[in-house]
Amino acid sequence: MAINEQLETDGPWKEILEIDFKEFMEFFFPKAYQEIDWSKGYVFLDKELQQAIRESEIKKRYVDKLVKVWLVSGKEKWILVHIEVQGEKEKDFAQRIYVYNYRLYDRYNAQVASFVVLADERKNWKPESYSYEVLGTKVELKYSMVKLLDYKKDWTKLENQTNPFSIVVMAHLQAQATRASADKRYSWKLKLAKMLYDRNYSKQEIIELFRFIDWIMKLPEILEDKLTTEISEYGEEKYMPYITYVERRGIQQGRQEGLQQGLQQGLQQGELMVVNRLLNHKLGKMDKEIMEEIEKLSLVKLEELAEAILDFNNISELEEWLKQCK
Repeated sequence: MAINEQLETDGPWKEILEIDFKEFMEFFFPKAYQEIDWSKGYVFLDKELQQAIRESEIKKRYVDKLVKVWLVSGKEKWILVHIEVQGEKEKDFAQRIYVYNYRLYDRYNAQVASFVVLADERKNWKPESYSYEVLGTKVELKYSMVKLLDYKKDWTKLENQTNPFSIVVMAHLQAQATRASADKRYSWKLKLAKMLYDRNYSKQEIIELFRFIDWIMKLPEILEDKLTTEISEYGEEKYMPYITYVERRGIQQGRQEGLQQGLQQGLQQGELMVVNRLLNHKLGKMDKEIMEEIEKLSLVKLEELAEAILDFNNISELEEWLKQCK
């Protein structure tokens, strides 16, 4: 049975990048990771990115992130992290990265490093630089780039790593590879879910990675039901009955009857943890009054907020969103 879908990647990648940016850099760009002083933290600058790049000129949606970091040398640098998750080859892709880079440099007078992850399915499409030369003047930008398809060459290494982005890469590649077979996707989704338990990730890490896997590897309902049962039983065997996607899906599918009241509370708490961590990364620590308003939200609204956070630029936008929920 084939899966009739267009692979959704923008939302899942955007969320996991915000949650685990440090791990993202460590996994994909280890050399740059070593040069960053992680003890000083990092700051997402989405508003600054939007100001530098006019939305009217962007014809498609991309997972673009601008992050300010500090280097171990003590110098402050800005990093433009661009995650290319589109499934189609883009003719002027390298030129667009060049435009992003120079506009940010021009607007903020800050050096910018560009990082690209190509998540498409065209093995030989690997744009790594942009340049032009005219009348003796040459301009060139060579940026850091990785191709997800290249990770297929050493699958065993992916399975043996503990960095959460090894799971992210495997889930993404198998979502692409199993479009023609729901049964194969089921097998891989179950394997990846079990792997989270086997790697002894924390409860929060399992919740976040389950969310990515579930989002990107959709299954027909009958197989989702089967998966729910298998993962629940496996979690009990591992003595790690975490409140994750499995229980959340039971609520979403309308199977409230027969579920214990404590399960609903667990689901609420698990989603609240995800929202709180996203908010801390995006907007900083929340005031007590705002958190009290968020804690009053239903499970469905908490899930909507988790996705909406990715587009907020300041606390005022969050407060306006909360007002609309009343």
